[in-house]
Amino acid sequence: MAFQFRYKGAVDRAREGFARQGMMGTLKAQMEVLKPGFCEITALIRPEVSQQQGFAHAGLAFAIGDSAAGFAAQSLMSEGMDVLTTEMKIHLLAPARGNSLVARGVVLKSGRTLTVAEANVYAQTGDDEQLVAKLVGTMMAVPENGGH
Repeated sequence: MAFQFRYKGAVDRAREGFARQGMMGTLKAQMEVLKPGFCEITALIRPEVSQQQGFAHAGLAFAIGDSAAGFAAQSLMSEGMDVLTTEMKIHLLAPARGNSLVARGVVLKSGRTLTVAEANVYAQTGDDEQLVAKLVGTMMAVPENGGH
């Protein structure tokens, strides 16, 4: 499905919102790509975000996957609107071995109130990628200030 941004400043607004996310800063995650209905976020696999066997912790995969799906959904909102995750399911498919994780979020259905999005999370080593997690969730449109 071919989506379009609904206003001119959508990319800048999304990047500013991403920069304000404390969790993404803590994880040292980066928003690499933002297109209408698509977002790619990466994070290095560091000791601080690993589990006891040295793999990337599932929490890292969930956090960047949720954000990638969320920003894909937010990219389709009207000016002044944002999204909040209302439900998110994760399937952990393989141990996350590698140098980094990349989450690619895609909107499946964008509605006025609810948007369904998914994210695939890959472990990367050089040019090789392995799918390690799949997330599917629902985002709810809310006013940009969160209703405050």
